[in-house]
Amino acid sequence: MAKEWILNSAMNRFQLNFKRNVGAVSEAIRLCQPKSISDWEKYYFNKIRSREHIIELGQKLYIKITEVIQSEVEEITEQDCITYILNMVISRTYDGYTTEIKTIYGQLEKILDIKISAAPDEWDRLFNVDFYIQIKEKYIGIQVKPLQNISQISQIFKERNIQKNTHEKFKKKYGGSVFYIFSTKINGKKEIANREVIDEIRAEIDLLKSTDVI
Repeated sequence: MAKEWILNSAMNRFQLNFKRNVGAVSEAIRLCQPKSISDWEKYYFNKIRSREHIIELGQKLYIKITEVIQSEVEEITEQDCITYILNMVISRTYDGYTTEIKTIYGQLEKILDIKISAAPDEWDRLFNVDFYIQIKEKYIGIQVKPLQNISQISQIFKERNIQKNTHEKFKKKYGGSVFYIFSTKINGKKEIANREVIDEIRAEIDLLKSTDVI
């Protein structure tokens, strides 16, 4: 377990599992539709990256762990660890909380003048819902999608089609629709990119308010 954690942490840190290194594996495997792991292996090495390339990435990972990380670990002191833990549980937690309040869902809450709550983990897993608005005994779902650049739009719409089924299940169970909020940075500040969705959410709120609870 410890070995796997080290390998995973180093791989993420040095971005060896990023698309530019290993290819768009999530998209590729859906295109491949393999019947077995052998099918996927053949497809990957023929269409995406060569076996030699992946071996080179593994060798690079080994160097990063045994040379870079090892030298950094030797410089860490007990006080560094104490300071880090204190900073994480106090300063970073508070900063993260206040930043979240001031950003997307905080903006939306202020505009709509209605309480917006963070969705339970189960809703995130089952329905792809990040936040919700409760109207009587029903719920409206909200999913926030960061939008870094225009090239992301096509990928977001692909994900939207994949998640459509989960959002329909949410509406069937809880009565309200799920809306996408696209988050973008303007002058260093997060803003709602698709502001037209605000009127759509407002209309859904009015609809659920006017409908008798089933």
